[in-house]
Amino acid sequence: MIRMLQDITGIDPTKVPLDDKDTMSIFSSTKALGVTPEQIHSEVGSFGVPEFGTKFVRGMLVDTRPTTFDELIRISGLSHGTDVWLGNAQSLIEAGTVTLQDAICCRDDIMIYLIKQGLPPNPAFKIMETVRKGKALKDPAKWAEYVALMKEHNVPEWYIKSCEKIKYMFPKAHAAAYVTNAFRIAWFKVHEPLAYYASYFSIRADEFDSECMIFGKEKVKNKMKEIDLQGNAATVKDKNMYAILELVLEMYERGYNFLPMDLYQSDATKFLVEEGGIRPPLNSIPGLGTVAAQGIVKARQEGKFMSIDDLKIRSKVGNSVTDLLKAFGCLEGMSQSNQMSLFG
Repeated sequence: MIRMLQDITGIDPTKVPLDDKDTMSIFSSTKALGVTPEQIHSEVGSFGVPEFGTKFVRGMLVDTRPTTFDELIRISGLSHGTDVWLGNAQSLIEAGTVTLQDAICCRDDIMIYLIKQGLPPNPAFKIMETVRKGKALKDPAKWAEYVALMKEHNVPEWYIKSCEKIKYMFPKAHAAAYVTNAFRIAWFKVHEPLAYYASYFSIRADEFDSECMIFGKEKVKNKMKEIDLQGNAATVKDKNMYAILELVLEMYERGYNFLPMDLYQSDATKFLVEEGGIRPPLNSIPGLGTVAAQGIVKARQEGKFMSIDDLKIRSKVGNSVTDLLKAFGCLEGMSQSNQMSLFG
């Protein structure tokens, strides 16, 4: 996706400023996107941002309202750990016992904190290793020894209890790498929206359904309601589609639109940024596969299609494909065959 963003905009993603205030703000608000939480059904603007777009992590963003890059790294650590957030850091933050800044988020936090409390580096490292592997309570005698050492250095009770609950912890370096890429993509979402949406939809075109996505926001909302009503009975396909519907709705609410599907202008597989909006690819028509779409694009390079039959022969596609193209208005004005009727 990052490669595609660079190709569309000519902007080097590695030059994106990691302290951009508008980009940072979408992790705690929707304002920089020019939409209200009611419009997109989310208090934050991180739909479609890797690591921060899922319902689970958006909930974490709402609970913590991060304002710094460091806090995003901490959230990434929390979201990748096991029993680090739910029933642990989340409860401590809600109770006001700690702030996000003080919570245990990445494995490195433990060693650094313990050294600051005065523990020698070697036991501080060993305690970190024990906790991050989820072994705190698996060797009670050893853990009792570590607890005594921590208490000796005034480590608070909540900290020790928090360590005991953890099953797995993420390394800070991984979190930093993930967040750096996520922030770069988020920057394009804020500052180069059409390139962002075109890239996102192209990468996930398999689950993009033009039938319910390119004909305006009401159709999108109706499809979302339909999936909502199914609850847990919704198919995997529909659940995957829902994440894309959320972004399509957001795109419409930001004032951007899809251009009509076009036999000669639509790409086979990529969404194209054009004046006035994004043009969907041929393979985003449900039922029209990538091979058929590529066949049409290859054939049209050799010249215009004389008729629907000509399209079928040159593109090596059948009636089902031409019926789909007709339904999307791609064959308007095209006759069925090359032969002129003597009695027309």
